[in-house]
Amino acid sequence: MTAVKAVVFPACAVLCVLALLYKLRDLRHHRRDPALLALLIAFGCKGISFTLSTPSVAQAVDARVGVADIGALGIHLFGGVASSAAFLTAIVYWVYPPEAARRRALVRLLIAALCAVAMVTMWAAAGTGAQPRSAHYLLQNAHRPLVAAYLLLYVSAFGAGMIEIIRLCRRYGRVAGRQWLRRGLYCTAIGAGACLVYCLNRLLSLIAVQSGLDPLEWELLTPVANGTGILFLVAGLTMPSWGPRVAEWRRLVRNFVTYQRLHPLWAALYEAVPDIALNPQHAGRLARFLPGDISYRLYRMVIEIQDGLLALRPYMAPSVAAGARQSAEEAGLAGDRLHAMVQARSLVSALRAKHDDRPPVRESAAVGPEPATDGGYAEEVGWLLHVARAYTAVRSADRSTARSADRSIEGKVR
Repeated sequence: MTAVKAVVFPACAVLCVLALLYKLRDLRHHRRDPALLALLIAFGCKGISFTLSTPSVAQAVDARVGVADIGALGIHLFGGVASSAAFLTAIVYWVYPPEAARRRALVRLLIAALCAVAMVTMWAAAGTGAQPRSAHYLLQNAHRPLVAAYLLLYVSAFGAGMIEIIRLCRRYGRVAGRQWLRRGLYCTAIGAGACLVYCLNRLLSLIAVQSGLDPLEWELLTPVANGTGILFLVAGLTMPSWGPRVAEWRRLVRNFVTYQRLHPLWAALYEAVPDIALNPQHAGRLARFLPGDISYRLYRMVIEIQDGLLALRPYMAPSVAAGARQSAEEAGLAGDRLHAMVQARSLVSALRAKHDDRPPVRESAAVGPEPATDGGYAEEVGWLLHVARAYTAVRSADRSTARSADRSIEGKVR
């Protein structure tokens, strides 16, 4: 168990430090933001607590100070009472108006301060006498009345804070206007729930000791619950800051992938009708992978593809479209996939006719582009992706057929 704690708790301490440094950047522009200050204090207290929870560190602190189990007191004060009050203060300022938040925060901080004073008093009164320091202070001393009272107060203060955090996060997560704030509140509630499991485990340990059982047998739950709790707490309480950036990067990546998938279709149209390009310098191979403002380039590509399809409309023969539709239906295609396949085959035929300088079909007989969905820009992009996939499939099939024909001719010649 000591080996597990020696790995999990330092990792949790590092996570708290990273969260502290991340939010510390906002202090330059929000020096008087009480929620931010509360978060910084909470992450700092949790970081200290997890550092002290590392068995070797706790032992070194006790030896350095010369007071047995003072490290355990620090763990409980910083990681339980102080941090839960600070986390709760930050959330209170998030969900309540400033005046109401200030009153509620002061009440909770006063209760936390009273609990801390009572815990220090009971810890000092309990003492350790001639006993050596305890590797597991609460578990090894829970049979002593003062330590049992200390444990109950600690679990009550820590657990009550977590319950309140869960209540507020669930209540206001449902009505939060900003998506990432809502997600952050729900994530924070999960983290508080994991910490509450730790509190219940400590309470169960007290009962187990009084019943003659050994709570060390399930002590693995302590690092697991604490590690899970701080992971979700850190993620949830910082999510309103980094969440929108993640969403923006995800949108840019999605646009880049869409741009690459549409590029073969656009390139074929550009080769046949160069005038569709607003900026011809973007037609190079390097520009495909370094498009600059990807959102704008994708928007321009969609427009230029539509312009290209309209420009090739006179070359789209009804007979080709009818044959393509029949073949697609026989292949079991339906909906957008069927329309996209008809569009792709008509386009390939039109590109070939344009390349061979064949005269256009009469305007009255020409086949227009297959109808896309009646939605907005996103639906238009989705439709063109269907067309691009169908166009690539048709071109691949044509090349495969051409290669087979060439091999057949070569065999006959030989």
